[in-house]
Amino acid sequence: MEIVAPLAEQYTEQHSTPLNELLQKIITHTEATHPKAHMLSGAVQGAFLQMISAMVKPLRVLEIGTFTGFSALCLAQGLVKDALLHTIELRAEDAAIAQSFFNESECINKIQLHVGDAKTIIPTLQEQWDLIFIDADKTSYINYYELTLPFLKANGIMLVDNVLFHGQVLQENIIGKNAVAIHKFNKHVANDDRTTQVILSVRDGITLIKKL
Repeated sequence: MEIVAPLAEQYTEQHSTPLNELLQKIITHTEATHPKAHMLSGAVQGAFLQMISAMVKPLRVLEIGTFTGFSALCLAQGLVKDALLHTIELRAEDAAIAQSFFNESECINKIQLHVGDAKTIIPTLQEQWDLIFIDADKTSYINYYELTLPFLKANGIMLVDNVLFHGQVLQENIIGKNAVAIHKFNKHVANDDRTTQVILSVRDGITLIKKL
């Protein structure tokens, strides 16, 4: 199921501020070489991440799920002086690709890449987060949410990707472990009185959450 019509996606990209050269390079490289290139955030979503980061002006950012580094560099656009972005990637091969792109960025000294299981790494990060982006294994979304929310500052922002999961959560009978997990996560957040949230139909769905 197409959540966003291809023509609408094309139109919004054409009328959004273009990505910088490095971000476009990551898209081109990933689409040409990676067997799971569909996991990459699209250009419009990348521009959205840049915009949110520029509005928040975060001092500390946490990303769960680096992939090839595109979204981390989008989020890094809003980092203030002395800011730091921690990004976690399970797969060493993807982490190496991401690091190679980080090395080309002027934000290199503001990005710290961790390789391994996020559920193990997150408790070791002694930070208070201004901005969190979750885009990793879908069956762990509630775990990531609960691990990080206590360390998100009041009025801090959390972004969660793939919350429509290819339209599968819209079905009357939801099947597939990832779609079931995403639906449970969406209900979990909707019933949480610690936050306010809105689901946006950008690409595969992204939830914008503010901690109260």
